[in-house]
Amino acid sequence: MRILLLCHSFNSLTQRLFVELEGQGHSVSVELDVADSVCEEAVALFRPNLVLAPFLKRRIPASVWRAVACFIVHPGPPGDRGPSALDWAVLESRPQWGVTVLQANDDFDAGPVWAHASFPMREASKGSLYRAEVTQAAVTACLQAIERFEHGRTAGAAEPEPELRCADGDGDGDGDGDGWRPLLPQSARRIDWARDSTARVLARLRSADGQPGVRDEMFGLDCHLFDGHPATPAALAAVPAAPPGSVLARREGALLRRTVDGGVWIGQARNPLACGDGPAFKMPAAMAFAAQSAELPLLDVPLDRDAQEWGEIRYRELGPAGARVGCLSFDFYNGAMSTDQCRRLLAALQAVRRRDTQVLLLLGGRDFFSNGIHLNCIEAAAHRPDDSAADESWRNIQAMDDVALELITLTDRLTVAALRGNAGAGGAFLALAADEVWAHQGVILNPHYKNMGNLYGSEYWTYLLPRRLGAAGAAALMQQRLPVSAVAAQRSGLIDRCFDTGALAFEIEATTHALALAAAHNLAERVARKRHARDTDEARRPLAAYREQELSRMHRNFYGFDPSYHVARYHFVHKLPHAWTPRHLAVHREAAAGSAERA
Repeated sequence: MRILLLCHSFNSLTQRLFVELEGQGHSVSVELDVADSVCEEAVALFRPNLVLAPFLKRRIPASVWRAVACFIVHPGPPGDRGPSALDWAVLESRPQWGVTVLQANDDFDAGPVWAHASFPMREASKGSLYRAEVTQAAVTACLQAIERFEHGRTAGAAEPEPELRCADGDGDGDGDGDGWRPLLPQSARRIDWARDSTARVLARLRSADGQPGVRDEMFGLDCHLFDGHPATPAALAAVPAAPPGSVLARREGALLRRTVDGGVWIGQARNPLACGDGPAFKMPAAMAFAAQSAELPLLDVPLDRDAQEWGEIRYRELGPAGARVGCLSFDFYNGAMSTDQCRRLLAALQAVRRRDTQVLLLLGGRDFFSNGIHLNCIEAAAHRPDDSAADESWRNIQAMDDVALELITLTDRLTVAALRGNAGAGGAFLALAADEVWAHQGVILNPHYKNMGNLYGSEYWTYLLPRRLGAAGAAALMQQRLPVSAVAAQRSGLIDRCFDTGALAFEIEATTHALALAAAHNLAERVARKRHARDTDEARRPLAAYREQELSRMHRNFYGFDPSYHVARYHFVHKLPHAWTPRHLAVHREAAAGSAERA
């Protein structure tokens, strides 16, 4: 079928549906929801059999849904209605939630239900749930709805199957109304530090993660808070007693704040004063309150520690002597890696290098393996005296390169990058610095840089990528600018293994396979071949030459006359609305432009 994806932005869910639908042989094009007239024009150009809307912030115009069947992906069970479905579910600690695919009509979120899928809720932020459970449920429900549509249903179809109907309208069978929930206001998210328990504080922070954050005060200043993690008794015992709401310490960019029965680490904040005269944007909490937090005690933690003790980088070892696996995770917020985070990860790799292990398993983060340089921290540098976004970009890419170099030159053991979550830009190429790359079937890769203002890219991609795809394949991949599924990535040779499993089971399977790799009879032979290949490659062309060539191009991106990168970064950080759909997504517009040129 011809399926038009209509969306507010090409987010993680939309990308996953894009690759899944293309993988099933559908012809897919994308239109960003800029205006009703633009949507109408996209339908006229593409002539879709179906419009699928995974992520919208406005209603589809009647002129469109009356002309073609339009399926809305709602992040709630059948009967749930409203713009803050997942926010309310996280805030209220619902044990079960779901995704519904319904047909657009005159009523908001109330059209005929075509399919739905449910999942158990875990204690996690809204964003983490959205990228994992919600996305997987949406894929399941969308594919089911599309299959039903293909088998004879038309726009304005009859009532959904009996098993999809709701007894009371909100899908939970408790007869409590029609399921409409309004936009979740800040008044419902407000934290009362003098009374709220740690669990209650975390529920508020998690329900508002990503956007809009929880409006609050820190150090007497208005701000928005994000990214909450529970503090352990050990962390609280390391600082003096203080009243609830007090900010006690800092760790890896986060700030520790007391609650009535414990404490929470606040990872991210939006503080208008940190941005000078410009609009406020999210950044690490300790950076957002740099002057106020500078004197707070620094609570560092060892790499190998109790699982409950929060920190961004963690290490553990598994297996017997002589067949040991070191597992290194680096769970950076949204997968972005600032200069400081890269330097801490490099130090961790250097420490791990001294351990007697046979395989190093790089686990990245739960939601993202890595997404490359930290654009928000780079933007923050533009608001600091005697600094600039260009200078911080340069420091950040150099630090990323140092991490990649450490992995490439780790030749006394095997290294495996296990992608628990998506990887993009420099983060995708950081994974390729390992000997093998494994992923599960839900992972999406964006192994290119051009979408960020035509960045050239570094992380030794000019060395790493042709080794896997050849020169022509590498050039084609870097030009196409589209997401790649893990299944397609394995098929092309970009990654080595795609496990037929979900995100929750993948880490266990990856660890099991890494242990088998460490105990393999030919391990020493494989390591010897790896070392020989690296020596041969270095003699042919040193890694320093690849880095110099890549960075010369990046220097032009950062400091040259073309401001495309700085403009794209500013738009990304400040979440400015799109004015048009890029042509690599809107293939219907590319085709129309080509026809016009031929005419």
